[in-house]
Amino acid sequence: MIPPGSTIGIVGGGQLGRMLAMASAQLGYRCHILDPHDRPCAADVAAEFTRAAYDDRSALEAFGARVDVATYEFENLPVGPLGVLADKLHPGVKSLAVAQDRAEEKSFIEGTGARVAPWRSVTSLDDVARAVAELGVPIVLKTRRYGYDGKGQAWIRSSGDAEGAWEAIRGEPAVAEAGVNFAAEFSVIVARWADGRTTFWDSPDNVHREGILRTSTVPAPAVIADQVEEARAAAAGIAEALDHVGVLTVEFFASADGPVVNEIAPRVHNSGHWTIEGAFTSQFEQHIRAICDLPPGSTALAASSVVMANLIGDEIDGWQALLSDPRAHVHIYGKGAARPGRKMGHVTRLTLK
Repeated sequence: MIPPGSTIGIVGGGQLGRMLAMASAQLGYRCHILDPHDRPCAADVAAEFTRAAYDDRSALEAFGARVDVATYEFENLPVGPLGVLADKLHPGVKSLAVAQDRAEEKSFIEGTGARVAPWRSVTSLDDVARAVAELGVPIVLKTRRYGYDGKGQAWIRSSGDAEGAWEAIRGEPAVAEAGVNFAAEFSVIVARWADGRTTFWDSPDNVHREGILRTSTVPAPAVIADQVEEARAAAAGIAEALDHVGVLTVEFFASADGPVVNEIAPRVHNSGHWTIEGAFTSQFEQHIRAICDLPPGSTALAASSVVMANLIGDEIDGWQALLSDPRAHVHIYGKGAARPGRKMGHVTRLTLK
């Protein structure tokens, strides 16, 4: 057990690191942020900040010597250098390695027995043409690495789209994935302890536009609720196979065949932001409890319904109106200039029981 008063290291200084640091402070921990940027928003709420590249082994070694346990807030990190944090790092590098390569991820998920859409690995336009012939259309090309919020993706809706889609992802190694006919999108967020204990939150109904999550709502409709039990079993199996410690998020499509895994994120997740006010224990606090081996908190709903909405780009300019709404819990990330597609904050509204 890592007792309160200890220092938690967080690799990455974005909004997820910020919210992890805030949850840590509530439990009596100090946080040390490592990030390559001049003023990451997580550093504003942390006790210490090291500015260093994620692949700077000497900086990571010094960072590791000053923290009692370490974690990370996003998955696009170099796996090798993080190995210097060794047993202090939770989740471990295996979760990173699997989640940051879509082909590796899909193979791994299939190996756990969970359901994914039919897919092929592609490295050339000829591979894409073969995938179209074997999978049919529509299919989506997704770069194996560094894609998020709809980036690095291109749809093929007829065989004539193949070349344009390949050019759109700049000929990067990718997966070609059959389009899924789904009724809704949802996520399972699971927290796992080193001894195998797990907790889950209610699965939200997630609505995306242009590849970006816009709202998460709980409770979810029956089309999702009816598939949650199977989806939780799949998520728990993935977490166990990874020997994951901390929060893991598995995104699903609710299909006629049952829940289909879209992708995993080995961390706290945007679709779990509603838990800050909407559950007795937030995903951020539970992550800290898990990596520090503290007792689990209750994940029960604290309201009859909860809706979280992201504030994207210049939507943050409406902050005054949002603060005038007595039902709105407003979170502003302090990220500086608003840009199209950039997550600047979120707002959560509860309907009390």
